[in-house]
This record gives sequence, C-alpha cells and structure tokens, in this order.
Amino acid sequence: MKPVRKLTTAGAVVLSLSLGAPASAQFVVFDPSNYAQNVITAANTLQQINNQITGLQNQARMLINQARNLASLPYSSLQTIQQSIAQTQQLLNQAQRIAYDVQQIDRAFTTQYGAASTTTSSAALIAGAQQRWQNSVAGFQDALRVQAGIVQGVETSRTEANALVSSSQSAAGALQASQAGNQLLALQSKQLADVTALLASQGRAQSLEMARQAEAQEQAREQMRRFIAPGQSYQPGNVSMFHN
Repeated sequence: MKPVRKLTTAGAVVLSLSLGAPASAQFVVFDPSNYAQNVITAANTLQQINNQITGLQNQARMLINQARNLASLPYSSLQTIQQSIAQTQQLLNQAQRIAYDVQQIDRAFTTQYGAASTTTSSAALIAGAQQRWQNSVAGFQDALRVQAGIVQGVETSRTEANALVSSSQSAAGALQASQAGNQLLALQSKQLADVTALLASQGRAQSLEMARQAEAQEQAREQMRRFIAPGQSYQPGNVSMFHN
C-alpha cells in the first residue's frame, strides 16, 4: 500500500503546482491573420507617406517653375535703342535752312519758290537763285549726315540683336523669353525708324532740288521776257578790254 500512497502524493503536488501558477507565466499566442492585417496597414501607411512626399516634390517643382517664369530678363537693350533713336532724331532736328516744319516750308515756298515777279530786279533774281541753290545743297548735306549716322549704328544694332537672341535662347522662363522678344521688336522698330528718317531726308533733298529746278525755269522765262521786251533788248556797245 505504500507505493500507491507515494503516487497520490506526487499527483497532488503536480496538481497544486498547475493550479497555483501565476498569470505572468502564461504563453503568448501568435495570431497569423492579425499579423497580416498589421503588415497591410503599415504598408498602406507607408504608401500614403510616399504619396505625400511625391505631392510635396511636385509642388516644389511647380513653385520653382513659377519663379523661373516670373524672373526678369537680366539683359536689357532698351537704353541703347533709345540712345540710337535719339541720335537719329537729333540729326533730323539739325536740318539746315528749310527744315521739317510745315509753317516754315509754306513761308519759304511763298517767298522763295513763287512765280517770278515782273518788278523784281535782276540782282534780286540772282540772289533768289543763289538762295535756292544753297537750300538744295543743305538738303543733300543733311541727307548724307542722316545716312552716315544710320550706317554708324548698324554695328550697334547687330551687337544688340545677337545679345537678345542669345538671351532668348537661354531664357529660364516665359517672362524672360517674352521680354527678349519684346526687345527684339523694339530693335526692329528702331531700324524701321532709321529707314523712315533716311527716306525723309532723301525725299527732302530731292524735293528742294526739284523745286529749285522748277523755280529756275520760271526765272529763266522771266529773264528771257525781259531780254526780248520792246525797248529793253540788248544794245551793243564799245567795250575796252585793254588799256592803251
């Protein structure tokens, strides 16, 4: 009977140990489905963060592009173009005698290029012809001066055009490209203004010369009329060429 009693005692000890174990000694149970859900949630969160980073990068690029588009062109040819136009205008303003003024032209053609008067003396006719000749010479001189000024500005126009084209090709944004294009248009306008000034100066010189020729014909008719007029024709006389 003693062995049976020992077994009973050992079973009682095991039973007492199993019932009296503390809660902290229990094993953790692994749940595969819960773990997989946590992994999916973490992956989704990481994807959202990546999307937010990508969005911030796109916004940064957009702001950089906007800043480039709003950046001004570092090169400006406006002052050079204005100076060139002012020089051409100054040459036109320095026109001699009959200049580019409507009232002055009207007065000159009333007094200097009108019909030859029958009461005007021969000396006055000769003085008028000389004055009209001086007007024509001054007109041609002014035209040559304008031509010379425009030719001297050709190299400046070439340099500015090269600089503006280079700036346009290397423009960082829309504003710089637009400003370069506007300055190129301004340079073309300056060149058109030079052509206009050249045509005006040449036209003025030609008009003065044609007016001189027309007035010379009118004066020649008056002098011929006086030469053949009754009682005023040429009378021969003795001329002494050498003193005895």
